[in-house]
Parts: sequence; C-alpha cells; structure tokens
Amino acid sequence: MIFALLVHDAPVGRHSSQAAYRFASELLAGGHTLFRVFFFGDGVHNSTRLNLTPGNETDLPQRWSRLAAELGVDLVSCVGSALRRGIVDEAQARQHALEAANLRDGFELSGLGQLVEASIRCDRLVVFGG
Repeated sequence: MIFALLVHDAPVGRHSSQAAYRFASELLAGGHTLFRVFFFGDGVHNSTRLNLTPGNETDLPQRWSRLAAELGVDLVSCVGSALRRGIVDEAQARQHALEAANLRDGFELSGLGQLVEASIRCDRLVVFGG
C-alpha cells in the first residue's frame, strides 16, 4: 500500500510529529511505500537546522532527515508556512537577501500542489495533528 503523511505540529510540545515518525518507520518496516511526508503549519519546524535537542531527548528532525537520506523518503515543507516561521532554503535566502539558509538536509520547500499530488497518487493520506 502507498501512503502519504501530513504533519501539522512542531517536533516538541505535542506528540503528533513523533507519532507520525513512528508510523512512517513501522509502515516502511512492514513493506509499504511512503510516497511523501508533507509538513504544514507548525509542522515545518521539523525542517529547520536550528532545532537544538537536549542530550536526553529524541532529535526528531534529525530522524526525519535520516529517513530521507537512508530510505529516500520525500520530505516536503510548505513554503508559505516555512517562510512565515523563518525557515528558508538557499534559493529563498538569496531571493530575500538573507545571510544563510536553515532548511535541514533531506527536506525541500514547495507548495500545496505537492500535497495534492500525494493525495492523488497514494492509497492513504494519514494526517497527524492539526
């Protein structure tokens, strides 16, 4: 079965981002396909390199990046949500004359069309948070 995930919440404060990661890991381990994870609203906080996690806590954004690097999972953060929260890639940093980008490796910024495409191409779209 082919899945897509929609993550609405930041990696801290609520447990839905962590639940989304556990769900993604389990479905991949079960032989299913994860077409895309789309981060929207506060969920885009999963995609910044500026998250610092104390040593005794799980670094959830780093785990998402590892999932992309090791298994090729497509991680997309909504560009509108990201810009409003100060998360930019290299292109956005140049366009807005910012000193640096802070989008975490493995993530890309894109529009809601990526979410629409995922919902069309997948058997199930599972929503976390909101």
